[in-house]
Amino acid sequence: MEIRTHDLIRVDDISKLICLTEVPEWVTGELTDKPFVVVRRAAGLEGRIPVGIRGETRNQRFGCFLPEEECSIVISPEQLAQEKQWKQTNRRLSIVAIEVLDRVDELMTSEEMVWGPTGSVGFELASGLDTAHAGSDLDLIIRCEQPLPMHKAQRLVQELSQFPVHIDVQMETGKGACSLAEYSRGQESLLLKTENGPMLVKDPWSEG
Repeated sequence: MEIRTHDLIRVDDISKLICLTEVPEWVTGELTDKPFVVVRRAAGLEGRIPVGIRGETRNQRFGCFLPEEECSIVISPEQLAQEKQWKQTNRRLSIVAIEVLDRVDELMTSEEMVWGPTGSVGFELASGLDTAHAGSDLDLIIRCEQPLPMHKAQRLVQELSQFPVHIDVQMETGKGACSLAEYSRGQESLLLKTENGPMLVKDPWSEG
């Protein structure tokens, strides 16, 4: 099973988590209520997946590791999109970031993009728990193993800017991730997020 950044993993036994630093008090309560962790972008340890635990607020994030053998239920952003998971919740009537996913799906399908929701919306669709709110942004990833033509990137950014919610798109290139909006501007260098930390690159498909 290939496990990638942004995938969500259900944690059946929180004692299996491997923590290298002191565990904040809020972590146990959050995992009891929301037994899912998000695969984070970091160098893994042998046989261990780097994961992050979400708290109620943005500053409540905690990184640890989960043994690969404990990863029995893994849900990817692409899976959420392929299964149109947002159609299973009546929350789309009150959460704009969920309501627009039908239109996002139409756009991404027409552009032949492999995509999926992440962030609070992706977490809610995967877990079935209410983690998004009325003012939530919509975070997306698109898988771009091959260079994305600039005209297509610019068209996507223009189309998504017309939606009634702020949409942030990260391009996953295979070498790391960068902002679709920044890429579309044709900047000389881009910030590429890699498992070894952020780095400035000219070509996000080639770390060199």
